[in-house]
Amino acid sequence: MDLIATLGRTLGFSFAAGVNVYATVAMLGLAQRFAWVSLPDQFEAFASTPVIAVALVMYAVEFVADKVPLVDSAWDALHTVIRPLGGALIAVTAIGEASPPVLVLAALLGGSVAAGSHLAKAGTRAAVNVSPEPFSNWFLSLAEDGLAFGLVYLALAYPVLALGVALLLIGAAVAVGIVFARALRRRTAARQA
Repeated sequence: MDLIATLGRTLGFSFAAGVNVYATVAMLGLAQRFAWVSLPDQFEAFASTPVIAVALVMYAVEFVADKVPLVDSAWDALHTVIRPLGGALIAVTAIGEASPPVLVLAALLGGSVAAGSHLAKAGTRAAVNVSPEPFSNWFLSLAEDGLAFGLVYLALAYPVLALGVALLLIGAAVAVGIVFARALRRRTAARQA
């Protein structure tokens, strides 16, 4: 059961980091600092005041940037590297003390999951940005924040359930990626014709 709970936390936190790494880090830090749930000792690094403060400030910046069409896409482009790295770091932390090969595998898994959720988010956001009204962008941004906070909470409180939800979300992200890839291929083929 410990392995499944660890995997649930790892995938849940990593997926959430791909959507909003700052919200994920802030929640982990606050949960550890205020002992909302019992976390392993390795999460202590997230509870430091500078880490929590920077995560909250950057979350506030992202909260505003995500509401402005095109600015949100530029922000997502910048975070194409940051979110997967954050997901890898969080995954390694979630694993805790382990052999170097296990830590490398955790980093690869966490980074890949975060990259996948980030690309699904960025692709969806780019598609919504063509809408002339701003409300769909705002709604999508708030839904993304809710998803990140909800998934982190689930991984903290119910890691086994978080594993199932994360696997479903990973499947949905893969499906979104396939749809976007096919649409891009059709569009490229139409331009060449």
